[in-house]
Order: sequence, then C-alpha cells, then structure tokens
Amino acid sequence: MDRSLFVAMSGAKQTMLAQTSNANNLANAQTTGFKSDFEQFRSMPVFGPGQPTRVYAMTERPGTDLTPGALQRTGRDLDVAIDGGGWLAVQDKTGNEAYTRAGELRVTPEGFLQTGAGDAVIGDNGPIVIPQADKIDIATDGTISIIPTGSDATTLLVVGRVKLVKPDNKDLEKLNDGLMHLKEGIDAPIADANISLVQGTLEGSNVSAVAAMVEMIELARNYELQVKVMKTADENSGAATKLMQMS
Repeated sequence: MDRSLFVAMSGAKQTMLAQTSNANNLANAQTTGFKSDFEQFRSMPVFGPGQPTRVYAMTERPGTDLTPGALQRTGRDLDVAIDGGGWLAVQDKTGNEAYTRAGELRVTPEGFLQTGAGDAVIGDNGPIVIPQADKIDIATDGTISIIPTGSDATTLLVVGRVKLVKPDNKDLEKLNDGLMHLKEGIDAPIADANISLVQGTLEGSNVSAVAAMVEMIELARNYELQVKVMKTADENSGAATKLMQMS
C-alpha cells in the first residue's frame, strides 16, 4: 500500500488532537482564571531500518498562555483577583502545592477556604480555616479578617493570610487538573509581599473566542485536506491494481 496513505492518516489524526485542544480552550472561554493551551504541528521523520524516507505529522503542546484575563467586578466579598502578576497558592487533590488565578472562593461547612473547583487555599500555616463569621474581608495583601458571628461590628479578628507567590513562568507547567504546578526539581516559592489582590473582582479567561473559532475552521479544513489525500491514495492504489490485472 502507498505510504502516502499513512502520512496523510497521521496528519488527520494529529489535526483531530489539535482540534481537541482548541475545543477545550473554546469551552473554557467563560471559565474564571482559565489559561489557554498552545498547540503546534511538527514534522517527525520515521526512523527504522534503512533511510527515513517518510515524515509524519506530530501535534504537541509547547506551553500555556499565561497572559492575564480581563478583570470583572462582582461585588462578592469572597471573590478576589490578582492585580498584575502572581498566583494564589492552593492544595491540589494529592496534597501538593499548586497555583491558580481563579479567585472565586467559598467557605465549606467545616470552615475551609476553597476555590470554586474545591482546592483548599493555602495560608502561612497550611490550608486556611475560617470560623463562623457575619462578614469576611480580604485585604489587598491577602490578609483575611472576620467579624465573628454574634460579635459587635467593630470587632475584627485576623484569621489568616492567603499565600501569594510569583514563581518564574518557565518553572510552571499546566497539568490535567487545570492548575499550574512547579516542574520537577523546583522548590516551592515563598510568599511575595508585592502581589496585591482586588476584592469583589474575578479574573476572566484569557481565551479569545473569535480566535478559537477561526482556528477551529482552519483545523477542520486541514482535516478535510488530509482526508482527500487518503482518498486519492486509495484511488491510485485501485487504479494500479487494475493495471496489474490487465497485464
């Protein structure tokens, strides 16, 4: 069988993988703090016995777009957004420290401060626990103050401080849980006092829905082109078979 069929097949397969990544970006165009994934095609020679006479396509994710999203005012006390660079430190499902810019926070019935995805927010001494309160205030430096339930409005109690960090972007990688993690061998950064929060505000997704739609159309056309090449290879094979039969 003509090897061009396999070359076209690999291109179609990798185009579908790229379409999957792009579709995930588009689906999260309204997700708080979401960072879009890049994808790119690369030519990969096929090595084996003899010379590498064919080049297959390969899709890879070279990184994540860490550009901040637009800030959206909500007025909710537990909504926070980072003004400028930096990350909120959270505890992932395995208990390790990870980072996010999704500041849609909530307090569980047990008093744990969590993100909307259910990840515990980390403070100076581990996960932050907030007692029952009539009001919760989060300052620009991440300090959490409350008015305990039943207390006078002038009674303020500091219960913790959100850990805000600013690691080098090249040390971060996005995993399947949607959080940013430090690459292997990189030590966890210390809290950075220069990072400031904006209460009552959320950071939106940095996905451009228009750009994602345009890319989806381009990938669909690329897929159709690969399918046409496969069809042509099949037709050529059929014509060659007929010639062999005539001879």
